[in-house]
Amino acid sequence: MDLFSGTGGFSKGFENAGGFEVVHGIDVLPVAIETFKANHRGAFAVTGDIRKVRRSEVSEKTGLGRGDVDVIIGGPPCQGFSSIRPFRSSVDDDPRNSLFEEFASYVNYFRPKILVMENVVGLATYEGGNTIDSILETFSSLGYDCEWRIVNASNFGVPQKRERLILLGVERGGHLTFPEFTHASASKTIGHKNRDRMHTYAVPGATKLAVGQFETLPDAVTVREAIDDLPIVHSGQTAERYMLAPKSDYQRERRANSSEVLTLHTSTRHSAKMLEIISHSGDNISCIPKHLITSGFSSCYSRLRGDEPAVTITVNFVHPASNKCIHPDLNRALTPREGARLQSFDDDFIFKGNRAQIVKQIGNAVPPLLGQAIARSVLSMLGAPAVQRLS
Repeated sequence: MDLFSGTGGFSKGFENAGGFEVVHGIDVLPVAIETFKANHRGAFAVTGDIRKVRRSEVSEKTGLGRGDVDVIIGGPPCQGFSSIRPFRSSVDDDPRNSLFEEFASYVNYFRPKILVMENVVGLATYEGGNTIDSILETFSSLGYDCEWRIVNASNFGVPQKRERLILLGVERGGHLTFPEFTHASASKTIGHKNRDRMHTYAVPGATKLAVGQFETLPDAVTVREAIDDLPIVHSGQTAERYMLAPKSDYQRERRANSSEVLTLHTSTRHSAKMLEIISHSGDNISCIPKHLITSGFSSCYSRLRGDEPAVTITVNFVHPASNKCIHPDLNRALTPREGARLQSFDDDFIFKGNRAQIVKQIGNAVPPLLGQAIARSVLSMLGAPAVQRLS
């Protein structure tokens, strides 16, 4: 079950790992659920406020009850942590619940073997760490052993230095393990005062914050390795066919199930002034002549480096004024297709809605390859005998 599912990128990663069937998804945004349904056709998908959907209805529609669900995943929105209280009861639904409490209520009702919660890194230090402690206490009161780590998506094949907090939970006494690294990354991490909370594999010597063993792994996937098979388009242009064969394993994997038709590869039509600004773009806003801009954050009007993973993709990655999203070689912002590639969506993943809605869905998503890496850990947890908890 995928709660606060958005497009369903997280659960698509679980599905791609093999061994999982996505049975339910719920999100408050109608267009996101349309996308979820298009890619999880067998799931019971619900649009609406999770606080107003009865667990008994979900149980009836899916045919699943207590103990029948293996895994519940999801990312409660940040505002869901503003009023965490001791978990009150097993009441089917309660409109007073915070959004996090709704996640906990699903867990309490269906009693999955495993729970996975992903969120922003800031949750680790929110309210001085008291919030994450309350979350752990809530799940413990429900009979689950939990641990959390900060992970970097570039360590799992995603061409993006996207950091997330991942919390894993297992029924009391079960086996708990975090995903195995597939790629080494030289990217710095946000960090945490407790280094044991950093589940990060880096190139030896790249950062003092890195932890984990240093065995030989392939380098992290770069921006060019992710997108340079796509046709060249300039400001305001569209390409609807692939012109080149895949140049990297990553590109081959993203195109494996797609036809000759290419979707979402349309560039924003930039104004003459914006094109002049873009022509000066570099690592940060300081590369832009002062007379061309009036203000902006350091990452505004800046160009991605082609030889390393992208910075975190946001919901405005087609607009250079908002974040670091200018193509490494061309004078334009990324296209929606390039953003989807950097988020590790396969080219045949179906997005619903207009262009602006699709861009936001892409930027908000959990990268499917990160979901796939976590799913493999969950598979091992489901099949492993009861052993000591991860410390």
